[in-house]
Amino acid sequence: MRQNNEDKQRPEFLQLRERLNATLDLSRPRAVESRHKRGYRTARENVHDLIDADSWVEWGQLAIAAQRSRRSIEDLRESTAADGILTGLATVNAALVGKAAAQTVVICNDYTVLAGTQGYFHHHKLDRAILQARSLRLPVVMYTEGGGGRPGDEDVKTQIAGLNYPSFREWAGLGRIVPRITVNHGYCFAGNAALFGSGDIRIATRASWIGMAGPAMIEGGGLGRFEPTDIGPAESQYRNGVVDILVEDEAQATAVARQVLGYFQGPIPARDPESEIDLRTVIPEDRRWAYPVRNIIDAIVDADSFVEVGRVRGRSVVTGFIRINGVPMGLIANDCQQLGGAIDADAADKAARWYRLCERFKLPLLSLTDTPGFMVGPDSEAQAAVTRMSGMFEAGAAFGQPLIAIFLRKGYGLGAMAMTGGSFAAPTYSASWPTGEFGGMGLEGAVKLGYRKELDAITDPSEKQMRFEALVAQLYEIGKATEAAAHLEIDAVIDPRETRTVITQVLSAHGL
Repeated sequence: MRQNNEDKQRPEFLQLRERLNATLDLSRPRAVESRHKRGYRTARENVHDLIDADSWVEWGQLAIAAQRSRRSIEDLRESTAADGILTGLATVNAALVGKAAAQTVVICNDYTVLAGTQGYFHHHKLDRAILQARSLRLPVVMYTEGGGGRPGDEDVKTQIAGLNYPSFREWAGLGRIVPRITVNHGYCFAGNAALFGSGDIRIATRASWIGMAGPAMIEGGGLGRFEPTDIGPAESQYRNGVVDILVEDEAQATAVARQVLGYFQGPIPARDPESEIDLRTVIPEDRRWAYPVRNIIDAIVDADSFVEVGRVRGRSVVTGFIRINGVPMGLIANDCQQLGGAIDADAADKAARWYRLCERFKLPLLSLTDTPGFMVGPDSEAQAAVTRMSGMFEAGAAFGQPLIAIFLRKGYGLGAMAMTGGSFAAPTYSASWPTGEFGGMGLEGAVKLGYRKELDAITDPSEKQMRFEALVAQLYEIGKATEAAAHLEIDAVIDPRETRTVITQVLSAHGL
């Protein structure tokens, strides 16, 4: 009978265990201490915080840098463990979505190995992981910290520049098939930044610096000398849209990545909304007053399920993930506290991207509409408004998932149409709260344009203002939600308190 400890005594198994252990944090105390002194985590700490316990299956763990011709094997095994990138298969959120839906490919650049740079075997491991994600049709979470391409892999004698690596093309193309979530903390330059920027959802900590070139490349190009912290600071990249979600540290980044991944994994048990505000009274009685639309979102969706994406760019449109009755959805909403809810060029880009992302990954979309239309004027046109705003119509026309439109208040002009897939007829269901108002353009503008001669003929300012207000009130009565529903331009007018129930019923009709 075989002894239980027989394998442990054989030298090849002892050697294997020694080689594998050498790649782990316990065998690399100096590298671990260096990270911890800065308040950073190691690559393996991030991976094991992300994934479910005991689910990690690693690829390429024994790789080392292709520098055998210039460094000892012992040095390479100690200093270049896994050649600076962890790749593998694991489950994430299995307790919520089940083991089959939880399967995920994880890629984590290791900054403790040659500053997370991309070398010969590093690229092979990356390419292998991307191929596996494509073949298995699994989502990917990638931690991108690193300095880009690596000089010094002198074992490779059969390449000049190495620009024939398929990594960047394959990573970019993978987004047509599966979701890619990129996470960054620390320096992320050149090739690593290209990987980060191709992510479908991009999460970064405040201690991130992300740029298409690092200091050495910038200086080498004759563009001056800069510190790494001068290049692409996280706050700046958040404002311009490079970063979708800005968080405090690696722990929060990992938690958010896990939550975002869940929206692509399927339904989970429902939770009641956290907010208990009365939706009947949340819209001010004075139609000129603004209100915080996020309070409405929190009162409709499952508790803790709203994850906003790109909050500080294109502020008049809110985009993000939500769940209603456990069903994952995308959200677009107008924020009337920003530009009165008017959609400017940045907001149009943001909304169009959200249509495309939800279409690609088969997420239904909820539109909470309250907009006077697109932002107009010379300054707006100088921002290429014509093509950028038209992009919302193109993205809406290509959207084939369930679209539910709820009009909270204003539904005016082309902007309102763009918020609902390009036409009020596009949504699976379009309903308004009783506070809804509709028209080809904003009421005040319509009166000024349509009644200009009549108003100009009134010389008394008080009388002119009274007539103006009377005409606005007249148009308001004509364009009230109940009239729009009576003319079948929308499907219904609903009690705001029934909003969540109505959305749930529509989703159920789609088998969701």
